Amino acid sequence: MPRQQTHRSSSRPAHKSAAKLPLAPEHLQQRPLSQPDEQPLPVIPVRPPTRHPFLYRRRLGTFDRRARHGDLVQLVLGDGEPFGYGLFNPRAEITVRRLTHGAEPPAEDWWRNALADAVALRTEALQLDQVTNAYRLVHAEGDGLSGFVADRFNDVLSIEVFSLAIYQRIDALAPVLAELCGAQHWTIRCAPQSLEHEGFETAPYGSPGHPGHTEIEEFGTRFRVDFHEGHKTGFFCDQRDNRRHVAELCAGKFLLDVCCYSGGFALQASALGGAAEVTGVDLDEQAIDIARRNAKLNRRNIRFVHADAFPYLRDMQRNERSYDVVVLDPPKFIRSRDEHEDGRQKYFDLNRLAMQLVAPGGWLVTCTCSGLLSARDFQQTVSAAVPGLRNARIMNRTGASADHPVAANCLEGEYLQALWLRFD
Repeated sequence: MPRQQTHRSSSRPAHKSAAKLPLAPEHLQQRPLSQPDEQPLPVIPVRPPTRHPFLYRRRLGTFDRRARHGDLVQLVLGDGEPFGYGLFNPRAEITVRRLTHGAEPPAEDWWRNALADAVALRTEALQLDQVTNAYRLVHAEGDGLSGFVADRFNDVLSIEVFSLAIYQRIDALAPVLAELCGAQHWTIRCAPQSLEHEGFETAPYGSPGHPGHTEIEEFGTRFRVDFHEGHKTGFFCDQRDNRRHVAELCAGKFLLDVCCYSGGFALQASALGGAAEVTGVDLDEQAIDIARRNAKLNRRNIRFVHADAFPYLRDMQRNERSYDVVVLDPPKFIRSRDEHEDGRQKYFDLNRLAMQLVAPGGWLVTCTCSGLLSARDFQQTVSAAVPGLRNARIMNRTGASADHPVAANCLEGEYLQALWLRFD
């Protein structure tokens, strides 16, 4: 990702190579959740057995000739023993996304029960409705439903699909999920890299009459979620608890929110935390417009600046500005293993600049949403960025809010990291 982009979004290449041409339109036709009884399922061998939901091409034997893009397939071991069922896409490196173990195929009731379990986790176990009407309702592998995520924003479901097979079933899944949680509408979009990874891309669409935006509340603070201008599903629910904890540091303080997107940390620092002065910075002009509307919605006097984070931080250093709390929530700098070193350098540079603006006794809350950057590597990168004449202590390590669970058999789902540093 280019350094100047300062929101958690992605950009597609300007032109597509032959290898990245989309699949034929017939592969995008919708399917029911149940499999006709008279149609035997294609069979694909797995070697060796694994509990991981991702089955890469190298783990699979010869593909059944009957298997088509998006099919439900039966998985068997080398001796023919039933191993489970999954969704097949020969175009994808994750060639099968496993759904179940055992000999029974997932029927329509299985899908409904999986969605109902996901809803119950948020509404009954976590009781999120008591503090917000915006939360992650389905978190892909974390809910045993690899291939899509769904956020609830008031009475609208915002669904992002990154699996061809799930896309083929999304028109059947969306109304079931809406019924289970009481939502009235839904919007659907494919993930930014779905063409590269799965071979398909589509324009966003939704239920008849779905709104272009809605209003949500988080701990009493109001936000506008725009489904056309917003990135990903429209709002980052994963930082909800981190926003509240940042606010707890801000009474009477000066806060700088770098890569602020729609103003989440900035708004909560002012509304919940009682900060004396709040500044938010982002390169995305649309995001800044949304952030300003959010500030107006809450009658908060917040300065939002449309600027590239890197030169802005250098300008503030030259102006000898300092802040009691600095938040860094940059975009995903590492999207593939080839970008690891370059992305790590960007995290180092951004943190080094920000640290020079933290007042004595102040805090830096620095985040990464690059799942390919390990916790150890991120901590080492941030630690190395501390200027030589300053002393900092890591006071806490946090991640995404609990509505973003990580499956024990798919630790790759843990993508968001936040380090809380206090400078002496």
